[in-house]
Amino acid sequence: MRHSDVNPLLVARYNTPVPRYTSYPTVPFWDNNTDGNAWEAIFRKRFHEQNHVNGLSLYIHLPFCESLCTYCGCNKKITTNHQVEEEYIAALEKEWGMYRAMMGETPVIRELHFGGGTPTFFSPGNLERLLQFIFKGSIVHPQHEFSIEGHPNNTTVAHLKKLASLGFKRISYGVQDNDPEVQRIINRIQPFENVKRVTSAARSNGFTSVNFDLIYGLPLQTIESIERTIQQVLQLMPDRIAFYSYAHVPWTSKAQRLFDETHLPDAATKLQLYLTGKQLLLQHGYYDIGMDHFALPHDDLYKAKAAGTLNRNFMGYTTQNTGLLLGLGVSAISDAGYAYAQNDKALHNYYAAIQTGQPAIHRGHLLTEEDLDLRKYILEISCRSKTIFRTKHLPLLREYVFPRLHEMAADGLVCWNERELALTQQGQHFIRNVCSAFDLRMHKSEAIRAQLFSKGV
Repeated sequence: MRHSDVNPLLVARYNTPVPRYTSYPTVPFWDNNTDGNAWEAIFRKRFHEQNHVNGLSLYIHLPFCESLCTYCGCNKKITTNHQVEEEYIAALEKEWGMYRAMMGETPVIRELHFGGGTPTFFSPGNLERLLQFIFKGSIVHPQHEFSIEGHPNNTTVAHLKKLASLGFKRISYGVQDNDPEVQRIINRIQPFENVKRVTSAARSNGFTSVNFDLIYGLPLQTIESIERTIQQVLQLMPDRIAFYSYAHVPWTSKAQRLFDETHLPDAATKLQLYLTGKQLLLQHGYYDIGMDHFALPHDDLYKAKAAGTLNRNFMGYTTQNTGLLLGLGVSAISDAGYAYAQNDKALHNYYAAIQTGQPAIHRGHLLTEEDLDLRKYILEISCRSKTIFRTKHLPLLREYVFPRLHEMAADGLVCWNERELALTQQGQHFIRNVCSAFDLRMHKSEAIRAQLFSKGV
């Protein structure tokens, strides 16, 4: 979608706490006590269903950062001691070995992503060591997609050359904001020259898709400063852009307590920050993929959206659809189709579990038949902007979902009847809200909704 005619009144009305729907049910509604044997049985079943059909997706969490970015809600460990790399890689290797034993046959690796933390905290040599360990005895699918998150200040040409030689074509840089005052208050000092350098280096070393993460709603941001940031970004024309809303949740992200809340933009200003940035991106050739993501028309993400093959998992939007995502590392999440599992968030607990020879599963969820049905609708809407209702689900939909769709149709977000639903052009801007109409678990827990999820804007 290219048009910039977003109705500000609708944006204000639908600026409510809603999930990003990388899963359904979403993580806050999972169980804290997960049966390890049940998870292993489901993983084995799903692996044998998917391995030689679609292959395996791997998410590997690398949690270390050298400094604390005070806005960040990710699971991270702050240290300047790079000796921690050795212990952590050894734990990852042991965890991968556990899952290899469950597989019982050669895995086909279709998708791999390093997230963090700061994955480029790790040396090129240690990243190569880990990858070679995983690739040994595995099959790398000829149409694989490997990606990594990088920090503009510490991503080196050596990193990029090594990763490219191992099959990486995508990199995402955490830019966030280019304004020096905003960078100072969020403790994320990175000169724009560094962003230019690593973007050029990625492209010259064979990376075909460069993403920038940008955030609106940060302390001290103004309409003028967000315009400058976007205009600078447009000088480099990254292939993809994720334009996220800052979620101020100091009750869960303690570093955010360091902010003077008077420095945060008010709701009206935050809305204008969003509309200003979005309009600039659309005017300069980016297409709205949905849920904060934009892409240029040559990028595979746009092509997948246009072809109706886009998929979504815990790594966000993806062009791959393996049906099985295995997360390795502290706090990493796995999706085995019929169940979710998340590793312990505390590094010492993760290490202790791995040393016992058991997966470090802390919590998870076994999906009910209702969960599976609703997840399919949410996935189809978020990726294809439409869905077809199944007759057997109509009683459930009539009771819980259709009343919400009536309201959204009155606002011009959807066209629907009891057979199908399609987002309108206006509705493309509100995908998270439309998906939320199908989120029965959240509707039954409205009292805690505002404490669980960031607002749509």
